[in-house]
Amino acid sequence: MSHLTAIPVATRIGPLVVSSVIAPFNPGTRVVPDTVSAQYANIFHHVGLMLAEAGADWRHVAKMEFWTPPVEREALDPFWLEKFPDEASRPSRHTHVGEGKVATASFIAYVID
Repeated sequence: MSHLTAIPVATRIGPLVVSSVIAPFNPGTRVVPDTVSAQYANIFHHVGLMLAEAGADWRHVAKMEFWTPPVEREALDPFWLEKFPDEASRPSRHTHVGEGKVATASFIAYVID
């Protein structure tokens, strides 16, 4: 996954991993799925790849932010619960509800092992 500009999709500096905005494109394309649920599936897929490339995994995620269409906020929860099933160790999350039709996200991870 890459941007069309000189902006990296994620950067690691020491133990800190920070993403740029993560688009919901179908893997290997610039096509956005019609449903927000499919968009979230793609976002979580892309995050998993970025974490792996940075030498991290889901347990290293400290915070995720999502920008979501207003009628689709609940579509995020199944993916969230799959990646973070233990409510005692979930990262923080901020969900911004907007007027658009496309979901996007970003994350911060901290890798110490």
